[in-house]
Amino acid sequence: DFVGYVPLRAHGESAAVAALEHTGSTLPWLLLIVPAVGGLLSGLVSRFVPEVAGGGADYAIDAFHHHGGFIRRRVIWAKPLASFFTLGTGGAGGREGPTMMIGAAVGSGLGRALRLGARERRILLVAGMAAGISAVFRTPLGAALLAVEVLYRDDFESDALVSCILASVVSYSIVISLYGESTLLAHAPRFPFTPSHLPLYALLAVFIAAMGHITLRVFAGMKHLLAKLPGPAWVRPAWGGLFLGIWVVPLIVLASHLIGTEGQGLGLLGGGYGAAQTAITGASWLPLGWIGVGFLFALAIAKIIASSLTIGSGGSAGDFAPSLAIGGLLGGAFGRAAQILIDPSIDPGAFALVGMGAFYGGIAHVPLSALVLVCELAGNYDLLVPLMLALGVSIVAMRRRTLYEAQVSSQRDSPSHREGAILGAFETTHVRDVMERVHDFGVFTPTTSAAEMLTALARYDWQDTFPVREAERMVGLVRADALRALAADVALADRTSASDLMQPGVFVRPDDTLRSATERLMAAGLRELVVVEGEGVETRVVGFLDEDHVTRRTLAALTHVSGPHRTQTQMPAVVVSGETSRPE
Repeated sequence: DFVGYVPLRAHGESAAVAALEHTGSTLPWLLLIVPAVGGLLSGLVSRFVPEVAGGGADYAIDAFHHHGGFIRRRVIWAKPLASFFTLGTGGAGGREGPTMMIGAAVGSGLGRALRLGARERRILLVAGMAAGISAVFRTPLGAALLAVEVLYRDDFESDALVSCILASVVSYSIVISLYGESTLLAHAPRFPFTPSHLPLYALLAVFIAAMGHITLRVFAGMKHLLAKLPGPAWVRPAWGGLFLGIWVVPLIVLASHLIGTEGQGLGLLGGGYGAAQTAITGASWLPLGWIGVGFLFALAIAKIIASSLTIGSGGSAGDFAPSLAIGGLLGGAFGRAAQILIDPSIDPGAFALVGMGAFYGGIAHVPLSALVLVCELAGNYDLLVPLMLALGVSIVAMRRRTLYEAQVSSQRDSPSHREGAILGAFETTHVRDVMERVHDFGVFTPTTSAAEMLTALARYDWQDTFPVREAERMVGLVRADALRALAADVALADRTSASDLMQPGVFVRPDDTLRSATERLMAAGLRELVVVEGEGVETRVVGFLDEDHVTRRTLAALTHVSGPHRTQTQMPAVVVSGETSRPE
C-alpha cells in the first residue's frame, strides 16, 4: 500500500479493501524495485534450500514419483519464508502452489517420524497437499480430488483418495472455525441451465484451449529467456521481479488515468483472484460493451506475461491462482461478447466460472477436480453440464501439453508404482507358476563316482544343480561348476565321490512365493534351485527354478506396469506349470 498499489481482491479474501479506495500518495517508481527486492530475498533462501525455487507443485509431484515421497524437513520453514518474500512484494503468483509443497513436506515428515514405508509416506505426502489446498481455497472435495489427480495426466492416485478426503475435511474445518465460513468468489445466486447455450460453451472451450497453448508457450519461453541472464540461478527471481515491475507499472498508471483510482490494482500482481472476481460480477469502473470485452481480454494477456515473469524466474509463487484468474478473465470476455452478439440474457459470470475450470483443468489435466472446484465455488451444480462439456473439449485439445513437467501419464509410468508392482508380483506369484517341471534330470547318491557325475554333467548340460538322495531322502546338492572344476583335475577325479562335493541342500516347494525362493537363491549363491514335493521318504523332485525364470517374471511385471511399448524385443513367455523337458 505504501507504493500506492491498490490490489483487486476477491469477495472472500480476508484482507479485502473496502470499495477499492486508496487515499495515500502514489509512488509507482517504487513498484519498479519492490518485486525485485522480494525476488532477491526469495532467491537467497533458495540458495541454501534449492527445493523452494518455483511454485512447489511440480517438486511435490516429482517427490511422489521419483523419491519415495521424501521431502527434506527444512522445506517446512524455508518455503513459507521464500513465498513471503515473493508474494509479499507483489510477485504475480498464487499461494496454493507453495501451500501444496508445504503440506506435502509436512506429510512426508510425518511419514518419516512414524517410520513408515515408502508407500505410506507417499500417501501422507498427497494427503498433505490436499490439506493445504483445502485450507487456502476452501473447497474440501475439490482439494482432495485435485491432490490425487494432479499427479498424472491421464490417471489418479486411488490409494490416497480416502486419506486426502479426511485430511481435506480436517483442514477445512479448522480454517472455517478460525476465520468463519465464506466463499472465495462472489457470484449470482443461480445460473439457470439453457440447452441452447451449450454450443457457446463448446466454443468457449476451444478458445480457452487455444489460449492455454499460448500460455504454456509463454511460460516455457520466459523460463528459457530468464535462464540466459547473468548471475547464478538464485539471482533469477530478482531479474523476474525487476522485469515484472517494468511491465506492470506503466499498465497501472495508464489504467489509473483511464478508469480512475478505483481500478488501479487490476489484479496483475499477486494471484489475481480480484481480476477473476471482476470477470464474474463486474465492477463499477469496468467499461461496458465491446470496450469491456477488450479490457478483460487485454488484462488476461497482461496477467499471462506478469505470471510468466515470476514463475519462469523461479520465484516462490504458484501457478494455480494465476491460471484460474486467466481462465476467468478469458471466460468473462467471451461471455460479454456472447451477451452482445447473441443473447442479452446471458450471464457473463457463468462463462467466467466455466472458463476458470476449463483453463486450469485443461493445462493441468485435472478435469474432475476442476469441475468440482468450480461447483464448490458457485455453491451449486447449476454449471455442471456446461463444465462437463467445456472440460471434455479442453482436455482433448490440450492432450499433449501440460502445466506440470513432473506429471507422468499414468500409474504404469510412475517409478513408484513400477517398484510396487514388481514387489507385488513377487509376493503373489508362487514357484509353481514359473518353475519348469521336468522328468529326466541328473540325480546323485553320496557314493556316486566322479566318472558318473561327469557323464551326467555332459548329458544334462542345462542343469546347474544336481540333487543328492540317500535312502529316498534329499540330503544335499552338487553344483555344476564344482563338477567342471573336477573335470580339469584328472588325479583328483579318481578319488572323489558326490559326498566330497556335496553341500547342504537348498530346496523350495511349489507353494513357496517367488520372493522367498529368490531370497534363498541369492543367499545360497546358486543359479538354480531344486523344487521338491512331499515329506520324508516321499520327497521327490518335480522341477527346477533358475535365474532365468526370475528374470522373465521381473520383465513380465515391468511390461505390465510400463506397457509393451517400453521393450525393444519381446521375450519368450514364462512357462506356467507346463509339462516340458529341457533339451538334452
